[in-house]
Amino acid sequence: MATPLFIQVRCTPGLTYKVAEALALREFHSELYSTSGEFDLLIKVYPPEGGDVGHFVNQCFAGIEGVERTLTTLTFKAF
Repeated sequence: MATPLFIQVRCTPGLTYKVAEALALREFHSELYSTSGEFDLLIKVYPPEGGDVGHFVNQCFAGIEGVERTLTTLTFKAF
């Protein structure tokens, strides 16, 4: 199994629920959470093995109105 990516999403104020709904419909994530703090959503995804992570992340969010910024954290090993 691939190691997961964690992607934090900052949304345009007032559009967080619309962004979350659009992301949920794309069904690329393992888990999707609403969060407090600097970012509005937290997504856990398992990218395809051997694929380009940057390209994968860009495709995940392409065309979704209300996404202002993302922060992707790569993981390497579970303890």
